[in-house]
Amino acid sequence: MPPAQTLARPWNSGAANSVAGPVTDAPDKPRPELCTYLPDLCAPIAVLGVVLIAELMAIALTLARQNHWVSFFSDLGRTSFVLQWLSLTSAAVLCGVRPWAATMSLRAGTALAFFAVWVNVLVVSEALYWVGYLVAPGVATDGWLPADHWFFAARNLALGGIIAGGLLRYFYVSDQWQRNVRREAEARIHALQARIRPHFLFNSMNTIASLTRSNPAAAEQAVEDLADLFRVSLTDARQRITLGEELEIARVYERMERQRLGERLRVNWRLDRLPTDAMLPSLTIQPLLENAIYHGIERLPDPPAVEVTGRREGEQIHITITNPTPSGGGPERAGNQMAIINIRERLALAFGQHAGLKTEATADQFSVTLAFPYQRAQP
Repeated sequence: MPPAQTLARPWNSGAANSVAGPVTDAPDKPRPELCTYLPDLCAPIAVLGVVLIAELMAIALTLARQNHWVSFFSDLGRTSFVLQWLSLTSAAVLCGVRPWAATMSLRAGTALAFFAVWVNVLVVSEALYWVGYLVAPGVATDGWLPADHWFFAARNLALGGIIAGGLLRYFYVSDQWQRNVRREAEARIHALQARIRPHFLFNSMNTIASLTRSNPAAAEQAVEDLADLFRVSLTDARQRITLGEELEIARVYERMERQRLGERLRVNWRLDRLPTDAMLPSLTIQPLLENAIYHGIERLPDPPAVEVTGRREGEQIHITITNPTPSGGGPERAGNQMAIINIRERLALAFGQHAGLKTEATADQFSVTLAFPYQRAQP
């Protein structure tokens, strides 16, 4: 029995602290939200979007100013020329300040991005005005640039400020929406994971209980295997694990079931060519192997082996588990399809339309194939 002072130590920690000095239980201050919502406007698809949006704005502004088609296209050309310069240079400025803004608070980063765009609009407007009048005064005075210098600069600053403020607000709201979608998907994945892990633990404990009376040594080994298995599947805080770790879980479970079923259980693994660093939700393959054993191997007196095969097609990984099923008068086992439904939904949440799970049943065998994209583990 432990000494009394050892058991009482946690209860006396407050008194000890009162002697040493006052204890402050003030909660930690929340960390300020960083300005990480700015998109990468240097990407080619983003540059194309900037060009298209600027041109649509030029068309809209020209239509709003003109009452007939006589000077529409000349006005559109002037407006497009100015807006394209302003838009592309502003996108380049936002691309440049994006790394700095990401280290600042939300307000400071937003203010930096806004004023950087504002200054860029002023500089480009001044450059267009003076270059136009100095290099080609005839063209500039032919309606391409306004005669009122300050009105030209003030108008561009006003439009630039309104558009920049609206776009920054849009970027922020879009980023928050995407974060909420990701958080909701992560919460659903955790909920589905929480449902399937107790189910696995329950079946594993049944296997150990059946071995306790008949083979205590095998039961002890099964307990150690179960501890190793849960160490792999539960100690990792990530939502996904590597294919190598998932296969380790499945093989440990196979070893536990072989303690109970003996030579009746044989599993042929043909996955040597698959990349073991591919990421997938944990407890994806093991429940399918468990179904193959429960619905197939246990119901046959001399069953053939369970086949686990895999192939890679480009950036897509396919894994198929095929198990025998009774073709005669074997007792039927009603399954609630929880594992298959659960895994299919988790794959959809993790990879969207790029992943899936399909089943195929014949007279004497059942196969399930899961497909998911090859996404490498982050170093």
